[in-house]
Amino acid sequence: MDTSYPREDYLPTLSHKRDPSHTAPPPPRDHLVWSIFNTIYMNFCCLGFVALAFSVKARDRKVAGDVEAARRFSSKARCYNVLATAGSVVLPLLLAALVITGVIHLSKLAQESVGFFTYQFSGSDDEDK
Repeated sequence: MDTSYPREDYLPTLSHKRDPSHTAPPPPRDHLVWSIFNTIYMNFCCLGFVALAFSVKARDRKVAGDVEAARRFSSKARCYNVLATAGSVVLPLLLAALVITGVIHLSKLAQESVGFFTYQFSGSDDEDK
């Protein structure tokens, strides 16, 4: 009497692995390093931390084998990373542009108002007598 598990009498063919048209899609990226960078260095409105949370979720789902959920979390992590990076690059540039234009405007205003605030002593001394 054979008590082992039933065996299949044929060997499965591996033709799908040899055929290049049946390649599996690559696993989704989790963007973990980018999220850590945004969390530590450029944390604009805590978007880097939110991206880090979604990156960790994407990595967990990828390890668990749930590729579709990993893709969704990876997409959200990428979106928050882009927003955090753009906000951290654009806002300082915008602030610098505002400071520069403000300084230029104030210097022009100061040059124009110099004549208004200076009292000129001219040759008419009749008013003093």
